[in-house]
Order: sequence, then C-alpha cells, then structure tokens
Amino acid sequence: MRWIACCLCWSVGLSVVNIARSEAGATPGPSPTQFECVIEPQQIVRLASPVVGVIARLDVDRGDVVRQNQIVGKLEDGVEAARLALARARAMNEYVIRTAESRLRFLRRKHLRLQDLYGKNVGSLAALQEAETEADVAEQQLHDAEMNQVFAQLEVRNAEEVLNQRTLRSPVDGVVVERLLVPGEYRNEQSPILTLAQIDPLRVEVFVPTAHFGQIRTGSKAMVRPEEPIGGIYTATTTVVDQVLDAASNTFGVRLALPNPGLRLPAGIRCKVSFEMHSIASTPDSEGASPSKQ
Repeated sequence: MRWIACCLCWSVGLSVVNIARSEAGATPGPSPTQFECVIEPQQIVRLASPVVGVIARLDVDRGDVVRQNQIVGKLEDGVEAARLALARARAMNEYVIRTAESRLRFLRRKHLRLQDLYGKNVGSLAALQEAETEADVAEQQLHDAEMNQVFAQLEVRNAEEVLNQRTLRSPVDGVVVERLLVPGEYRNEQSPILTLAQIDPLRVEVFVPTAHFGQIRTGSKAMVRPEEPIGGIYTATTTVVDQVLDAASNTFGVRLALPNPGLRLPAGIRCKVSFEMHSIASTPDSEGASPSKQ
C-alpha cells in the first residue's frame, strides 16, 4: 500500500509539472495590448443650399445611400430657369452682328469709290473724309456687337450657375442620416436640409494611456474588432497621433482610417483595437540624439 501511494504522488506531481510547461509553451510572448475605441463616420455633412427658397422636392430619405455629386433634391427654380432661357436666346441672336458686318462692307466699298474719284480729281476731299469716318464708325459698331455677343454668353453662364444653386447635390459618398425639411417648407440661411454621413472610410477614435506614447506611429497598421453583433477583425491605418497629451486623463488621442468598401460596417459602434507597438528607442527622432550640456 505504501508503494502504491508513493507512485500515485509521483504521477500527480509529474502531471502538474507537464501542465505548467505546456502553459508556458503556449504563450511564448506577451499578447498585444487592446484598447477601447469607437467607430465613427469620417465626417457628418449638414447639407444646405447657398440660396434661400421653397423646397420643390427631395429625392432621398433617411437610410438611403448617396454618391458624390448625386442630385438629392431641388428648390423652386421657375424664375431662374426662365432667366436662363432668355439669356440663351440673346446669346444665340447673331442678327445684330450680321447687320453691322453688311453695313461695314457697304461703307468700305463706298470709301474706295470716293477715293478713286478723288484720285482722278472728280470727287471732293470732304466726301472722301466723310466716307472714311462712316466706315470707321461702322467698324466700331461691329466690334461693339461682337462684345455684346460675348457678354450675352457670359450671362448664360451666370444664369446657369444661379440655376445650379437651386439643385442639391451630395458632396460625399455616404448615407442619409436625417431629413430636416420636407418639400413645401421654406429654407432660410440658418436651416440645413439633410444630414449626411460619410462612412467610407470610417474613422476610429482611440484614447491610449501616456505610457505608450512614442510606441504608436502614423502610417502603422492596427487590428480593429467591432463589438457584437458586428464582430470580425478589420485592418485600419493610423492617421493621427496627438502630440498634446491630456494631463487630466493621462491619455493621448489616436485616429485611424478604416476602409469600408460596400458600406458593410456601420458607424457609431464600440470596438477594440490592437496596435503595432514600436520601441521608443528606435524612433527616428531619438536616433543619434545626445543630451545637451548646460
């Protein structure tokens, strides 16, 4: 019996040693540190119009996906459309130029005839000078008509820009978060019409303890893990590392860009992030630095 008990104690001790060795071999190095983070839209746009007026229509609603330069609505533009049509009609009117050209050709032929008669001592100098002056005046009138044509074309461009100001276009690729006004309401200088969120790429905001300052660099990769039910692991790129620390919370801010093709990930969700930590001693600023002598 004593021999059996000794064997049992030896086997139990050997098992404990093996378990400890296996656990030590399963963790060859420290696991990467995770930090709490929040996934936010890249930017929030409160879409408005540079002009005031009554909203004629809105083509999108809450939750709709929009693309950059997509028309999402329009203000009442009947007056502006009429002004554009009038400006185009004036710009297309070439009859004034043709009339001035015909008159100039006639007066030049008249001046040549009188010049020929004056050379033969048949015509008078006064008639020749009068014909020359009339030709010069007709030439200036032609230039004036051509400049008026240019002004008319510029008025067309101005009318087009005024009309385009009545059209609402999305400045970003994103989604509609909120529709603040409806067709028929008056839009004034202080009232936006739509709220849009750009969610490709997403923005990840992290506050890291100051003990890790200098270990995170811009351009380095990080692994972002959104909370459930989203889940998954996504690669982001560090874009901003604050150089001003927050003494109250003993942290500094880090911002990452998270690509979101197809708008698969939503914004406004908590997450965890693991950075590629670098050695402080290997930072470019510390290499070759030497303490200054007082």
